[in-house]
Amino acid sequence: QVQLVESGGGLVQAGGSLRLSCAASGRTFSTHDTGWFRQTLGNEREFVAAIGARGDSTYYVQSVKGRFTISRDHAKNLVYLEMNSLKPEDTAVYYCAVRDADSQLYTASYMYNYWGQGTQVTVSS
Repeated sequence: QVQLVESGGGLVQAGGSLRLSCAASGRTFSTHDTGWFRQTLGNEREFVAAIGARGDSTYYVQSVKGRFTISRDHAKNLVYLEMNSLKPEDTAVYYCAVRDADSQLYTASYMYNYWGQGTQVTVSS
């Protein structure tokens, strides 16, 4: 059973930055692709970014391209989501999720097998 724990959320003013971290049990990230998703009350979980198990491929939803960066720290066994130039519409609960490594990255939430509990990001205007 894979366990994921997100951290780093909080309250920030528009234009500010936050870095989210996702920690996993074992060497999960070496054998799994990782995705970040976000969800607001009453809405579907939305794909934000993904990184491949080897760390050499990434994919972003258009709305965050150029502002968010997903990365891995092999030594610390963490996946990060660096978020810059934050906007009020980025406010959401952010989740990390993993799935078995594949030749392509997936944006559909149902393709991911394990999920963290989420961390709240609130961007004030």
